[in-house]
Amino acid sequence: MNGFLKGVAAAAFAIALSGAAYAEEINFGIISTESQQNLKPKWEPLLADLAKATGLDVKPFFASDYSGVIEGMRFGKVQMAWYGNKSAMEAVDRADGEVFVQTVAASGEPGYYSLILAPKDSKLNTVEDLLTCDQSLNFGLGDPNSTSGYLVPMTFVFGANKVDPKTCFKNVTNANHETNAMAVANGQVDAAANNTENMALIEKNQPAAFERVKVIWKSPLIPSDPLVWRKDLSDETKTKIKDFFLTYGTDKSKGDVAREKEVLAGLEWAPFRASSDDQLLPIRVMELTKSIAKIEADASLSDADKKAQIAPLEAQRAEYEAKLKSVQG
Repeated sequence: MNGFLKGVAAAAFAIALSGAAYAEEINFGIISTESQQNLKPKWEPLLADLAKATGLDVKPFFASDYSGVIEGMRFGKVQMAWYGNKSAMEAVDRADGEVFVQTVAASGEPGYYSLILAPKDSKLNTVEDLLTCDQSLNFGLGDPNSTSGYLVPMTFVFGANKVDPKTCFKNVTNANHETNAMAVANGQVDAAANNTENMALIEKNQPAAFERVKVIWKSPLIPSDPLVWRKDLSDETKTKIKDFFLTYGTDKSKGDVAREKEVLAGLEWAPFRASSDDQLLPIRVMELTKSIAKIEADASLSDADKKAQIAPLEAQRAEYEAKLKSVQG
């Protein structure tokens, strides 16, 4: 009997060890704003420092689109990720995610801006020029889960003007920010969505391409990108991770602060700051505004059907707006 009990205890201990080892492995998702080739060298130093400081086994997780990182988190293959706000909202709603810190631009700006670019020598200079909707232009949108590349222009440019890009333009493509910028610079599309963060990288790394584009539209401020973890991480692991990010590159860091600041500079960031799911409230309002505009523009619906579909969306939007107002004080 004693031998049997010892065997059971040994098996239980082995299972516990196995579970602990699994819990300590962190796959860190990185959304595809640029090619993996460009993103990898920027992120690897930060993730190596995270592993060293916390003792966690941290590995980068790349996917060809934003959805791949969201789905990776949903099915437990990704424990943490850097997202834009729209993709973070999807991760919170569908993948058991939770915002815990927020990036800060190197300039100290509290956010960034969505842009629409056109070739510098183009006749397009304004949104009005873009929205002639005679199906003569080729337009580049961002990934469908991108905040600045998709949600913001769909809300403030197309939704606000009751325009469907698919019927407005000759052709609509979806690509990451870098690809969109280069497509504009090389005359492959007539205009495309981008953002101020990516254009800073293009100016730095590909100045000749930067000189061949112009901005024809700039959005309201978008909150800086969040980092999201799965809620089911242990409290101990969450504490280690959060402490690392909130002290990284600051005088409270236990590492080489000068080097950490260089790593952050490579990502175009200053030290992180604490955040929560509340930073997604403006994005939720935008998403509902876009949905309402789409229903209003749907010629196949009767006025009664439109009213019935829009009413609950407006109620939800009002709820988010009220919460946002209380959060902002």
